[in-house]
Amino acid sequence: MRFLVFKLIFSLGFVLHAQNTDVRYIIIPESPRPGDPVTIGVNHDSGVRSGALMSGGQRVSRTVFFDVSVSGGQQPFRAAVIAVPVPTAPGRATLVLQDSNSGTLAEIPLTIAPREFPSETIRLNRVMTGLMEPPDQQRIDESNHLLAIRGRVGNEVHALGSFRAPTTATRRTSHFGYRRNYLYPDGRRSVSIHDGIDFGIPAGTPVHASAPGRVALARHRILTGNSILIEHLPGVFSVYYHLDRIDVEEGALVAAGSVIGLSGNTGFSTGAHLHWEMRVFGHYVDPDAFVARPIIDRDAILSTIGN
Repeated sequence: MRFLVFKLIFSLGFVLHAQNTDVRYIIIPESPRPGDPVTIGVNHDSGVRSGALMSGGQRVSRTVFFDVSVSGGQQPFRAAVIAVPVPTAPGRATLVLQDSNSGTLAEIPLTIAPREFPSETIRLNRVMTGLMEPPDQQRIDESNHLLAIRGRVGNEVHALGSFRAPTTATRRTSHFGYRRNYLYPDGRRSVSIHDGIDFGIPAGTPVHASAPGRVALARHRILTGNSILIEHLPGVFSVYYHLDRIDVEEGALVAAGSVIGLSGNTGFSTGAHLHWEMRVFGHYVDPDAFVARPIIDRDAILSTIGN
């Protein structure tokens, strides 16, 4: 029966749903929060090629699937990473798995768990205010260029395990998802959401690649200073901002843990620090989630979906 549903819950929180005999899949985690990356694994012969997260009747994020090879004579499987955008309301959502013609193969019910984010206040001086306004054509061009990079989807698979933090320092001056209240010198206010983690480290501290990947951007930008983006999986990027020095070139392959630059205080920055973020199909997601678990866990996926 196409709509027969069964679910197995494992001790590590892995969940299997199946809605028809053609698609077997695992969703990690079962009840994601706003800002979480979600891993999807499906059997290779399922025909699944893309996916979409639906919330409130709207598509809030998307993904594409890629092949993952395995050893020991086991069949390969297909996997994808999709974002639960920070603005997503908690409650019911649906993960739609689609074929190459965007036809629906499975609809997976999800529950988006609630999540609270703290707030912080940042006072801007006139120099920092000048970086943000008035409108500047170079800044607009840089923004469009960055959006184009984050919006593209490569076909290379470099990182299947856990990521690592880009520094061994533990002092954080700002956390993921913080609601930032900016106070301008003339009394005006604006609000934004912090899309990464800020490490409070001295300028000149080595910055390491969080995982293997290909450098998609390595250049100076007005707002983010010396900046690096690395694509690790199709649509999955790590981001490093405000560097003092860049030690890699665009297009280069980097290994996990390799030094890619030195921390600094360039661009729109209130002091020496490293801004680190993760992007999944353009959406910012919690970098700590990539460190906490293997983003593509072969053993967990194979033990759940079988061959």
